[in-house]
Amino acid sequence: MVITEPNQILLYRLLTLRAGLRLELRGLKKSKGRTCYAIIKQEFGFKGNKSSVLEQFENYLSAHDPFTRR
Repeated sequence: MVITEPNQILLYRLLTLRAGLRLELRGLKKSKGRTCYAIIKQEFGFKGNKSSVLEQFENYLSAHDPFTRR
């Protein structure tokens, strides 16, 4: 699969952030550097702990993209 369109790249990034936050909830880290939790909180302005931020982010994704699955 090749992702070349800007909206496809953005969607892939958002889905990767969601997957990374799910891993962080289980105690794993996706990579070095800033956590997905910190990135999502900063970019979207969500407040709360990791599980509440994940819930808010999933609600955001489902409201803004009909192709996003849980």
